[in-house]
Amino acid sequence: MGNYDEDTAFLGQKGPFFIILFFLLNGVYISTGLHSFYIVFVGASPSHHCRIADGNLSEEWMKASIPNEIVNGKLQPSQCWRYSLETVRKLSAQGYSPLEVNLTDITLETCVDGWSYSTEIYHSTIVSEWDLVCDSEWRVPFASSTLYMGYLLGSLVSGQLSDRFGRRKVFFMSLAAEALVILAQSFSNSWLLFCVLYFFVGTFQISVYITAFVLGNEVLSESLRVSFTSLGASLHYCFGYMLLPWMAFAVRDWRSLLRVLSGLTVVFIPLWWLIPESPRWLLSQGRVLESEAIVREAAKKNKVSAPEVIFIQSEVQQAASQNSKYSLLDVLWTRDIRKTTFLCLLLWIAINIGYFGLSLNTTNLSGDPFLNCFLSAVTEMPAYIVSLLLLKSCPRRPVLSAFLIIGGGFLLLLQLIPESQHTLALVLEMAGKFGLTISFTVVYIYTAELYPTVLRNLGMGLCSSAARIGSITAPYIIFLGTFNKYLPYILMGSLTIASSIANMFLPETFRKVLPETLEQMQKYDLSQKGIIL
Repeated sequence: MGNYDEDTAFLGQKGPFFIILFFLLNGVYISTGLHSFYIVFVGASPSHHCRIADGNLSEEWMKASIPNEIVNGKLQPSQCWRYSLETVRKLSAQGYSPLEVNLTDITLETCVDGWSYSTEIYHSTIVSEWDLVCDSEWRVPFASSTLYMGYLLGSLVSGQLSDRFGRRKVFFMSLAAEALVILAQSFSNSWLLFCVLYFFVGTFQISVYITAFVLGNEVLSESLRVSFTSLGASLHYCFGYMLLPWMAFAVRDWRSLLRVLSGLTVVFIPLWWLIPESPRWLLSQGRVLESEAIVREAAKKNKVSAPEVIFIQSEVQQAASQNSKYSLLDVLWTRDIRKTTFLCLLLWIAINIGYFGLSLNTTNLSGDPFLNCFLSAVTEMPAYIVSLLLLKSCPRRPVLSAFLIIGGGFLLLLQLIPESQHTLALVLEMAGKFGLTISFTVVYIYTAELYPTVLRNLGMGLCSSAARIGSITAPYIIFLGTFNKYLPYILMGSLTIASSIANMFLPETFRKVLPETLEQMQKYDLSQKGIIL
């Protein structure tokens, strides 16, 4: 179909059409930032202990009924055990005080009467409402992972649907569906229903993220494309992420929080009348007149003259007939494209384990959970800015490898920090998050540049789907911290550094024209065989 960038070069790089679209698409990413990690607060575990259901016991005996245990080197009241209430009642009735009895001789029992939860930080969470503690503690990381299971389905389905029906339709249908499902989730009457709905939140949320990303990548000018994919979308996502802890601080009931988040999403639906379909996608479908109409409207807004013939009909129809043969199998068809795909999958899995693992871990850190989440979000802000500067002036491959090593290295150093140095440990974890955030940003644009237009959404969807293996695993890796607090950092750091080696075998895309067809991508790989390490 020729080269789209060359055919539309008359539009310029930064006219009103591109700038308005740039900010509209960026605005939607605020909602994705708000929705990505609300499980951190909705699924937080307040301080708790066994409920002592006996109003006749003195306050002294009620406190003494909870044994102390050592957790991560610290002595604290047990969260899952209590002394036998029947024995405690007998001792109390006989006039003994806790100081006159060897409490360790009393038999322990589970929290048969339920738990008492502190409301100092959280008024209500799914943990306190459905007792997701002790033997049911595994249900919290499972609930977190259902979001990423939804990501897995959404990554696969949204790519194929948007390649068939268009980026714009799938984008706005997913946005509306996400708002409705979050609202429905706030009325969940069981943990199981919450998880099922959270699965669909993930399905629609990742669909919004990917289709908006691809839409911006295909419609925006070359100069704004890099700004959008590396800084614009990321900063607005980060802005939503930064707002989340303040909203959770103000609304500490999990049901009310979800309803507020759902309502904020609805305000983006009217953008349907302002965001156009991707002209590149229309061309790949052979819909030349519709594509030209959008380009001519863009020329009008940019106050430039469009040529009489923008796209050559015969070339477009030939490309469209070839495009109709493409499917998910084509990203695995030839040896070179298959190698590129597999290496991208490894990178996305490793980066997602590290990024989502650290993001979900904020409530486990020392200090205020709302502030820790905010700091985790703030750490991403300079990372995105640095990403933009590096992507504009540096090759993708060495930049990605360098920050994978930096991020993983800081995580491995955490096991060497003394227990008393909480601030230093927090700084190292945020430094690791900084490196992984840059890696997360770079791998997105790097992957988009590797695949041609006819397969770009499929390729991005496949990589994003494989990445869900990492994000689904991340909550359980963090859960391993209950057995050894350093084990999650060792696993995440090792995987991240190992993935930096795999990255060195990908072709470089810096200052290369985006491939339009599968054949151009094959030439892309073949032309660089001599320089791949």
